[in-house]
Amino acid sequence: MQRRALIATPLAAPLLTRRAEAQGRTLTIGIGGAFSSMDPHYHDLSPNHALTQHIFEPLITTDADGIPIPCLATSWQALEPTLWEIKLRPNVTWHDGSPFTADDVLFTFQRAPNVPNSPASMGQYIRPLTNVTTPDPLTLHIRTAAPVPLVPRMLSSFVIVSRKHGEGMDTRDYNSGRAAVGTGPYKYVSFTPGDRALFDANPAYWGGVQPWSRVVYRMIPNDSGRVAALRAGDLDAIDNVPTRDVAAMRQVPGITVQTKVGQRLIYLYLDVARERSPFVTDLRGNPIPNPLRDVRVRRAITHAINREGIARQLMEGFARPTGQFVPEGGMGYDPTIPVPAFDPALSRRLLAEAGLPEGFAITLHAPNDRYVNDAEIAQALAQMWTRVGIRTAVNAMPSSVFFPRTPRDENSIALTGWSSNTAEPNTTLINQVATQMPERGWGTTRRASHYSNPETDAIIERALATIDPTERAELYKEAIRIGIMRDVATIPLHHQVNVWATRSHVSYAPRIWETTRAMEFRPA
Repeated sequence: MQRRALIATPLAAPLLTRRAEAQGRTLTIGIGGAFSSMDPHYHDLSPNHALTQHIFEPLITTDADGIPIPCLATSWQALEPTLWEIKLRPNVTWHDGSPFTADDVLFTFQRAPNVPNSPASMGQYIRPLTNVTTPDPLTLHIRTAAPVPLVPRMLSSFVIVSRKHGEGMDTRDYNSGRAAVGTGPYKYVSFTPGDRALFDANPAYWGGVQPWSRVVYRMIPNDSGRVAALRAGDLDAIDNVPTRDVAAMRQVPGITVQTKVGQRLIYLYLDVARERSPFVTDLRGNPIPNPLRDVRVRRAITHAINREGIARQLMEGFARPTGQFVPEGGMGYDPTIPVPAFDPALSRRLLAEAGLPEGFAITLHAPNDRYVNDAEIAQALAQMWTRVGIRTAVNAMPSSVFFPRTPRDENSIALTGWSSNTAEPNTTLINQVATQMPERGWGTTRRASHYSNPETDAIIERALATIDPTERAELYKEAIRIGIMRDVATIPLHHQVNVWATRSHVSYAPRIWETTRAMEFRPA
């Protein structure tokens, strides 16, 4: 492909000047989501992915609409139903100048599923790969036990690290910068957990030098503080703009608001399996058998929720109520699945049919700094459930406290969120509907509902081995109809509309992902 030379005509000269000015600029971003580590494989968490992708890159990335495009891999093809060939990009170097090769990919495949103390492992993306060989330094041959059509999307879900800098290192070494040597557009400068990271542009980046010489990536979970810092000019851009502030922000001179419907599903997981659940009692505080095991009780809970009211009042219209995993237009979206009706009378009847005419008491756990209006949504749900006889207390806490509770089974019902890294509901089904199978990276213990159904497991397994995308989508729909619509394994609430705001000198290209990265910002 030919490249056209940029000729310094009088018209082009201002462009060159602006580029030079931009390359001397610092971009300061305020992030609402709490990131926890510079180790890109420590925690499968969107804020961590956004943070670490400044330094590290995946083999395959995605465009603004979630379509796979080349990154460290230039091409991929299925040579056989169970054999993929991946061609790697030549002349890519790590930040220290050493060459990127297939051996680094092999090291990553070994490391990523096995990071000690990981709250959420990357194993689900790698375990389907049964054998990986390297015919030459820039080629991978990936074997799977059965056809896995999502191999390219799985390879977009985690980044590659250097064997030279990662072997023998642990999460602390990535946080300190000792192992944080990548191929990406920015280099590690410093990282302060719970506060900020600093990056400098990589002058040798294979994709071209970024327009910002330095990026200050600040964690500001307090919504009011994040907005105030943008308005004061202390920040150039913020994400997770509070919905209550969007209208006012749009009236502020010099500030631009950008929105895009995202993949993020806000939902409830329920303890549907244990005979006794830790935060369920009768109305007098006495322990009782776990009522969430009864699907009628789960239906009572979902029909007591006014999703439209939450979207309209709390989310200011920046949410799409749903009864399924996938936003409209996405792979596996089923137009026959309705948004569950808000019907408090039906909820009371269902509770009575389940032998609980007086109701029961429960505690709803939630983060208070991770999702848009998360604590407020939890309080609204508690009021709705209390009105139908489910007396609900709310325990909202920082996400750093909330997320470690899940694998320890410390909740009875919890508000949380999920965004599939593949733009298909495969990981959603694996983590919310599939039976616990740790050896395969499957299981609802990650979201602690413990729902288990051989029927849905078989459908999920077939979907993950179905090459034809139309047939795969139909299998996704079938699994969702059984697991969610019929069995109420979890309770979907809405898909978030992602909202960003920038100062006038910065432009932003929004993506369906809620991850916010310096690479999507340009001088205006």
